[in-house]
Amino acid sequence: MRMELQSDAQGLGRRLRRFRVLRQIKQASLAADLGVSQGMLSRWESGVHLPSPQALVRIEAMLAQHESLGMDSSLRRLIESAPFPVHLVSEHRLALLTLSPARQAEWRIDASAWFGRSLQGFATPEILDTERRLQALGWFEGKPSQAVRFATSGNANADIPILPSTVLWERIGLADGRTGLLVSNEALV
Repeated sequence: MRMELQSDAQGLGRRLRRFRVLRQIKQASLAADLGVSQGMLSRWESGVHLPSPQALVRIEAMLAQHESLGMDSSLRRLIESAPFPVHLVSEHRLALLTLSPARQAEWRIDASAWFGRSLQGFATPEILDTERRLQALGWFEGKPSQAVRFATSGNANADIPILPSTVLWERIGLADGRTGLLVSNEALV
């Protein structure tokens, strides 16, 4: 399995397992709901296999429905009232969860149209490289709170610009079992 596909399979597997365990759903029951065998669900959860495109659509819809309901209201309120640019994305797809007014002011588009959508297409090469290196840094090995700081170039995008800066990603466990990345920047001098 290519490295990128393996990372996708492992990320989806972690989300599926968290979803099932937090809701105390038996693996056989969720497998039946998804129309697959318990063994197949087990392979998805362990990151050994990726679901078919059709199954992936069903799974993402199920997870999105539950994940969007579970974001901590106090965390959302803190971010949405922060006086500095900061936003929160899901760790798995870098999907926008919320942002501060200062971050919205940096963007030329209405961020509400991007809630739940991946921002990965706006990422700089340094952001993508850091995302790929997270596994090697032990990012996914049990610690719910970690941080990584790295320099990035700009993305030259007018809608969602990323300026040359030092980026700080802080990993935050959410109440629904997902993990988010709190993203802030320090301008380079």
